[in-house]
Amino acid sequence: MSPLSGMHLSAHLTTALGVLALNAAGPGVSAVFAQEGPPPTEPTPIEAGARDEPGAYDSRVDIEHYDIELSLRDDVEWILGHVKLTVRLEPGSEVSELRLDFTGLHVDRVTVDDREAEFSQAEGSLRVELGAGATPAGTVEVAIAYRGVPDDGLILKDNVRGAPSAFVDNWPNRTRFWLPSVDHPADKATVRYLVHAPAQWQVVANGTQIGDAEPTGDDALGGALGRRSWVYETRVPISSYNMVIGATEFTVVPLGLAACGNAPASARADGCVEVTAWLYPEDSAQASISFGRAAQMVDHFSTVLGPFPFEKLANVQSATRFGGMENASAIFYSERALATPNSMEGTVSHEIAHQWFGDAVTEADWSHLWLSEGFATYFGAQFFEEADGVEDFRERMQGEARRYLDSEDVDRPVIRDEPNLFSLLNRNNYQKGGWVLHMLRAKVGDESFFRGIRSYYSRYLHQAVRTEAFQAAMEEASGQDLGGFFHQWLREPGHPIIGIETSWDAQAGEVELTIRQTQNPSWPIFRMRAEVEFELEGGAVRRSVEIDERVGSFRFQLPEAPRGVVFDPDGWILHSVAEDSAPEAVGQR
Repeated sequence: MSPLSGMHLSAHLTTALGVLALNAAGPGVSAVFAQEGPPPTEPTPIEAGARDEPGAYDSRVDIEHYDIELSLRDDVEWILGHVKLTVRLEPGSEVSELRLDFTGLHVDRVTVDDREAEFSQAEGSLRVELGAGATPAGTVEVAIAYRGVPDDGLILKDNVRGAPSAFVDNWPNRTRFWLPSVDHPADKATVRYLVHAPAQWQVVANGTQIGDAEPTGDDALGGALGRRSWVYETRVPISSYNMVIGATEFTVVPLGLAACGNAPASARADGCVEVTAWLYPEDSAQASISFGRAAQMVDHFSTVLGPFPFEKLANVQSATRFGGMENASAIFYSERALATPNSMEGTVSHEIAHQWFGDAVTEADWSHLWLSEGFATYFGAQFFEEADGVEDFRERMQGEARRYLDSEDVDRPVIRDEPNLFSLLNRNNYQKGGWVLHMLRAKVGDESFFRGIRSYYSRYLHQAVRTEAFQAAMEEASGQDLGGFFHQWLREPGHPIIGIETSWDAQAGEVELTIRQTQNPSWPIFRMRAEVEFELEGGAVRRSVEIDERVGSFRFQLPEAPRGVVFDPDGWILHSVAEDSAPEAVGQR
């Protein structure tokens, strides 16, 4: 136990539960497992993913820090937990009650500044009476002891290789199923984890590992394999959906150092971040198949977007329901996908890009999710522009366009409320959101675009923002009024459906070009600058057009009648082709 020397192991929790006091035979709250089992009844959980009602969160309350202790076993599906929250109250406010998101688990005890506190559980909320002494400006510490079988959020089951495992899977607001919290992306906090787990397991979590203990042999659990305690800490604030632990038998593969001298949160003497892969032993070959360029990706994004925001980067095979989940500094990937010989490199780039956008700079409201998913989609593809060439990048972006154009999401705007947050995982927030950035890059130019991206990132690092903040940063960087652009692409449905007609005036030596927007009248008339390419016998020539109405006519002098015309030949505008347009006349290629 020497690595944990001097660390508090929550003996007060075991005492509060009326069970074995902490002693050398059992690490902290683990002793409670010596009881017969979990509580006989637990509160009925609420629906996962349901959007909280407006006004559910008190703006006068800010959770600054979570000190979390969890005890896990490989032979039961219930957990024992304890969390101490550091809560800051707005100066001058009279906050008498703290409302936390928490559902489906039994609360044994709550204290406020070490005093017993009244509490109640109902409809997914844990309400704590702060008392008159807690209302002045400053911080209070609220400690909660709880236990039970998580209905979601913390997944306790055998992994795809048949080994016992425990993985947190929070998105969008499923943290409340295992941790009392403010389960909203706008409330960020630092976190410390103390996790007791079977000695044969390894534990990964956000932040830096700052301690662990040797196995103790037989303990209060009666387990022959003993226990190990792991301590992690993240000193940069993260949203609740990013707060994770993963525990099972892993093979940990070093992937290299990255962002050296460009990672201010790093605790290493060399200023680098360590990039690793945490894989089930049977799947360790995926370290090179899917994660071979992970450190290169971190270096690329650290140069293009800004300094790497966290202490390390672990890429973890896990029980997440998603293909990848961008948890800050500890990305979780689908265990089933990594149990195949197929590469997940595109997903890896997407999730690593999330460390900057989604994790470090976060959407302040769920309806602005494109600030996370659209950014990860675009910059996840943009890595390959640098690594594998512009044609690879264009092919990836055209693939994203097809996914959006073939979806039912085209009839809805990107920024919109959804009663069930899982519905936000749609082709608007991902593919169309990524294309909004691509079109913005074309509109303002590379220099202004990347300058604006870096400015936006540095200005709002570790904060939560809405789209208006990004728009303002890009307007400042480009010197352009981008209000119309952002409105038509994000707050209106659809995209331009382009039809083209040409006629040749031999006497004038001019081609007359007619561009029609034939989309549904409920969609806007899109205003854009585009290139058109005329195919001539002696080669292709290009001209630019400004489109600001449903039907636009343009005349250009050419040395001969064009054989064909291509709208947007380099693929900078998200559009589809009118059914009556000839394939060679218009399209994305």
